[in-house]
Amino acid sequence: MQNVAMPTTRLFSPDSPQAGAINHLFLIVGVIMILILALVTFLVFYAAFRYRRRPGEGEPPQLFGKKNVEIGWTVAPILLVIFIFVITLRTMHRADPAPAADDPPFLVVTAHQWWWEAQYAEPHVITANEIHIPTGKPLLVELKSADVIHDWWVPQLGRKMDAIPGHPNDFWIQADTPGTYLGRCAEYCGAEHAWMRIRVIAQPQAQFAQWEQHQLEVPAKPRAEEAAQGEKLFQKQLTCASCHRVAGTPAKADIGPDLTHVASRETLAAGRLKNTSANLRKWLANPQAIKPGANMPNFQLTENQVDDLAAYLETLK
Repeated sequence: MQNVAMPTTRLFSPDSPQAGAINHLFLIVGVIMILILALVTFLVFYAAFRYRRRPGEGEPPQLFGKKNVEIGWTVAPILLVIFIFVITLRTMHRADPAPAADDPPFLVVTAHQWWWEAQYAEPHVITANEIHIPTGKPLLVELKSADVIHDWWVPQLGRKMDAIPGHPNDFWIQADTPGTYLGRCAEYCGAEHAWMRIRVIAQPQAQFAQWEQHQLEVPAKPRAEEAAQGEKLFQKQLTCASCHRVAGTPAKADIGPDLTHVASRETLAAGRLKNTSANLRKWLANPQAIKPGANMPNFQLTENQVDDLAAYLETLK
């Protein structure tokens, strides 16, 4: 079984204005904290050696306060806190500007246990776990939850945002450079929280438009006997169509991920496995062995049924 490599949380490699603002604030506050630590450490050691009691000396003189010193160590922290407060407010505005009342979301992301559903406003494209965006423009995302609290976090592209049942949240996402940006759910949400991964694939506008157009295409009817038999299993003989959607077929459910173009995705089970023929068969044979607690049950399929279903799903490109 080929596992997908663990995502690297690249906090110090922002690739959007939103993430850059957060990174800038983090570095400023980090430097301030290091300087405070260095100052306090120096003063502790200085006082310990400079004012230690030496042999033969009596009790040192007792001082009961110095007004100027006390004013200094009171005013300085207050000014420092005000400074951090001001730059934090500026960062909040840059990282998460309020959308206009009439701004429609470019994308609606719904968090499920344990996968991500993505619906594009125009055109109406639905996908799962691997989210494509065009580069170089701020995009408004509406984030929802279908069950419990989740948390969207792609460090290089912006802030963390909670997905709360019954309370949609908005945030901005932008990628300045083409590439694949890895993220994860950052709020513990159940047994398979660790395998609720996100892949944001940023593409130049022309490539993104091609991807969108491809997503709107209806997969062709399978011609090979094995794949045709798999389609019958999927649509009629098993309960696959009760949970999943495949465009151009009677399967219209939205409980599980949309499988219209599942064969073109890089991963399976929200990043748990690489999307290979062998891994697809392992997943179909016993999902619970791969991702315990997932909502897809073990149907106790025969080896022939697994092969037929896999052959059908591999035609959905």
